[in-house]
Amino acid sequence: MKSEVYFTDLLTHGKESLPKKLNRLIITAGINKIDFEKKYVAIKMHFGEPGNLAFLRPNYAKVIVDKVKELGGKPFLTDCNTLYTGRRKNGLDHLTSAYENGFSPFSTGCHIIIGDGLKGTDETLVPINAQYVKEAKIGTAVMDADVIISLSHFKGHEATGFGGAFKNIGMGCGSRAGKMEMHSSGKPRVKKELCVSCGMCKKNCAHDAIDFVDKKAAIDHNKCVGCGRCIGICNFDAIRQGSDEAIDILNCKIAEYTYAVIKDKPSFHINIVVDVSPKCDCYSMNDIPIVPDIGMFASFDPVALDKACADAVNMQPVIENSALDLAEHNCEDHFKCIHPGIRWETCLEHAVKLGMGSMEYKLIRI
Repeated sequence: MKSEVYFTDLLTHGKESLPKKLNRLIITAGINKIDFEKKYVAIKMHFGEPGNLAFLRPNYAKVIVDKVKELGGKPFLTDCNTLYTGRRKNGLDHLTSAYENGFSPFSTGCHIIIGDGLKGTDETLVPINAQYVKEAKIGTAVMDADVIISLSHFKGHEATGFGGAFKNIGMGCGSRAGKMEMHSSGKPRVKKELCVSCGMCKKNCAHDAIDFVDKKAAIDHNKCVGCGRCIGICNFDAIRQGSDEAIDILNCKIAEYTYAVIKDKPSFHINIVVDVSPKCDCYSMNDIPIVPDIGMFASFDPVALDKACADAVNMQPVIENSALDLAEHNCEDHFKCIHPGIRWETCLEHAVKLGMGSMEYKLIRI
């Protein structure tokens, strides 16, 4: 049976603002079927690394917050701390970053709670006994919530092909130790002939695992945790994933962590497909979008939702001079073109095996 995925474009014609269209979308998609009365509701989203301008605006979050409150719930925005260096690796800096990017109780109508606490160690162990993860390490505030809503910026991602509902929930709700577990299957390698010794990889390594030997980057795999930050930060493609198998395992672990978060709770999922940047919002910069803005999608099925968004992106024309336009690899799949060697379907296929949804969907346009 096909899962229902609801969609609305970004055309307004002056009759209806985008926040109002988003509100109509989630109502039509059935968000009011969830019992929110006096329930704590975690709205999982990415607050954006300061300097990045591709993250979702707080206005989108306020629509969801207002609807949850109207339905009797107690919403809060949440994300967990990062594994790599940056402005979101501890609770205080993470909150400051969120405030700088416009997320506050005044702009969104609710509080922000960093899911895994001050140092990223506030975690709940969730037994799932899955293929790769036996006990997921999830931020405690997330697991304390009664209902999970994911609000995701759908865009490219250098380790998973794209980032949507699964990346937002699975990786995003993992504590710092949980993120390390997900990344632990493979370590990056340096293609020395492409290294120009710019030093950005070393500067952005949170674990002091990168040094320079004969003016070329070298990664100490005894120190490296496999977070992949260096891969994304290298502008010369000199740092690559260790193996395709490791990437597949990472994607499967993300599916299993997502399963740990939502398996015993009502959940609802929203993807906003705008500013489809080639890389994630974790960097302190963003490239131009690879395709035109598409619209907003919502579903109770995160598998169908991510698949529908990926299909929608792949049907779009390429923006001139974007990373996709400049990619050397010619292929029908936009994400595989900008991130060769990454098969994004792995995560969704594994999620289907876990009983989280279906790759078959019915797109309902409103």
